[in-house]
Amino acid sequence: MLRGEHMFCLCPDGFQGDNCETDTSGCYFGRGLYYRGTKSESQSRRKCLDWDPETRERFMSSDVNSGMHNYCRNLGFRLRPWCYVLGNHISVQEYCDIPRCYSSPGPTLEVPFTLPPSPQPEIEFSCGQRNSRQMKIVGGTIATVESHPWVAAIFWRSKSRRKAFRCGGSLISPCWVLTAAHCFPDGAQTKARRLSVILGKSALNETESSSEQKFQVDKLFVHEEFDNSEGNYDHDIALLRLKAKHGQCAKETRSVRTVCLPPPGESLQPGIQCEIAGYGKEQQGLWYNSQYLRQAKVVLLSHEECRDKDYYGSLITGNMLCAGRPDWSQDACEGDSGGPLVCEVADRLYLFGIVSWGDGCAQEFRPGVYTVVTNYNQWIAEKSGLSSFTAGSVVSVAPLK
Repeated sequence: MLRGEHMFCLCPDGFQGDNCETDTSGCYFGRGLYYRGTKSESQSRRKCLDWDPETRERFMSSDVNSGMHNYCRNLGFRLRPWCYVLGNHISVQEYCDIPRCYSSPGPTLEVPFTLPPSPQPEIEFSCGQRNSRQMKIVGGTIATVESHPWVAAIFWRSKSRRKAFRCGGSLISPCWVLTAAHCFPDGAQTKARRLSVILGKSALNETESSSEQKFQVDKLFVHEEFDNSEGNYDHDIALLRLKAKHGQCAKETRSVRTVCLPPPGESLQPGIQCEIAGYGKEQQGLWYNSQYLRQAKVVLLSHEECRDKDYYGSLITGNMLCAGRPDWSQDACEGDSGGPLVCEVADRLYLFGIVSWGDGCAQEFRPGVYTVVTNYNQWIAEKSGLSSFTAGSVVSVAPLK
């Protein structure tokens, strides 16, 4: 029998809160993705048109009367609820005149952050800091490596000694790079001696000796529970240990720095804007990767939304998070795998996600899927010997306005 703290209430439509005390029918939270009120007027005071049958069938099967109404909704992950109205004798989209709710539908997330300790006490690295701001990743822009100094380029050398770019990664300490498990088809049987990592690299087919640092890989750890039997890359995480030179691995420079790891189990609210970077294809269908490091900004989606049948459904597990753009214009793509999804908190960049998979690139309702790094802090500590991360000062994290 459920008792005490395990009891909960199911609120009727339009009400939220511990005691169903908040009427949400007249306002919306966040971007209004779950708004189910009956407002049917645009911000220009025009009456909303009924949703068309195709839209109802595709996106509104669980809505009121299966979408057979003209109420404002946020379909397509836009900024706020909207509807179609008649303008110049044609149907046009317009945002609705609905206020944002003042209170949060749940407790505000307060994330304790602290800088991860260095595995080499004699080397002081300033994690999550960069010397320059951004100046494909699909729809993104060319980036200087100084704006993403933790990005690692992982290469594979074949038996014929031909070297090919394999995946991206993130430098989390001077000797350790975090990446995706699916980058290594042979799993734990992959020969580490055939892998190499270049840090501080701005272009794949160019070498800049003044900024690049190259290392052979000493050891590869692929997560023991990595599973692609369902085609969704669960537990998609791997660690590379760099082979030290003269007792030292990476040296901190303008183009090479570590990224911070957030505390175990912490997450960010949907709506937070984060960054991705990589050397992947600039658009779906190209046979070649981007010549230069590219970057893009994406917005975190809620776990519930990404598990919706209109998105990825049950393919999304608790080890994954989704991020995209409201207009679906920017996304990670093939070749970006293993690269970082970083979010800025208190002027530092934290590695919350690893580029994992997605259905195509920058496709509508098909956001990028990323491995949730905070689910694996203990695994990272066990494999790398890095100290566990302890809670420090509390930083409130609010969604993007």
